[in-house]
Amino acid sequence: MSAVPPSSGFVPFSRRRGPLDPLFAEIDRALRVLSGAAASARPYPAQAPEPVPPLSDPQKRHAAGLMRVNHVGEVCAQALYRGQAAACREAPVRELLHRAAAEEVDHLAWCARRLDELGSRPSLLNPLWYAGSFALGALASRAGTARNLGFMAETERQVEAHLDGHLRSLPDTDQRSRQIVHKMKDDEAQHRASAEQAGGVPLPAPVRGAMRAMSRVMTSTAYWI
Repeated sequence: MSAVPPSSGFVPFSRRRGPLDPLFAEIDRALRVLSGAAASARPYPAQAPEPVPPLSDPQKRHAAGLMRVNHVGEVCAQALYRGQAAACREAPVRELLHRAAAEEVDHLAWCARRLDELGSRPSLLNPLWYAGSFALGALASRAGTARNLGFMAETERQVEAHLDGHLRSLPDTDQRSRQIVHKMKDDEAQHRASAEQAGGVPLPAPVRGAMRAMSRVMTSTAYWI
């Protein structure tokens, strides 16, 4: 079969972008997150060896429960930021949200790997958490750029506090889980600062309280299911 001469005027087929392409892209993203196919772009931060003697069964179950909560938090972060970006009209803000979501993929993969090391699994309710968080993110974006970024900053502020609690609760000998949580906490602090510097404003107290209440429901459920 002969090649097409350069002078033939042949133009390779290229598919035009359709109006439903962004929707298909978000569905593909959600399936990757929920199936565990999302891979980390950065090295796994858990470099400490497993403790000797190993964690007791109660310690392992507790560490797994906390890491499952963290994994759910990263599923929600993916959905929140993708939902916020999907409804956002400002390109720089969309880029900030997409960049934060990309770094949260690392956290997602790290938590999934640690759960596997602990002989456990992610939450069975992850599809529900993802769908609800995506809708909430899209709703937050409709409140305007300053509130949209303020929502991101407040989310990260609450996640930082939540991770501090996990560092106090994890077994002292579980250094691998601690290394992951420390690195996640550093990243969340950077995301919060980025949102504040980009123009995020503090949210009203009732909104912050509602966010904390929703977080408590999620974390208490995800620890077990």
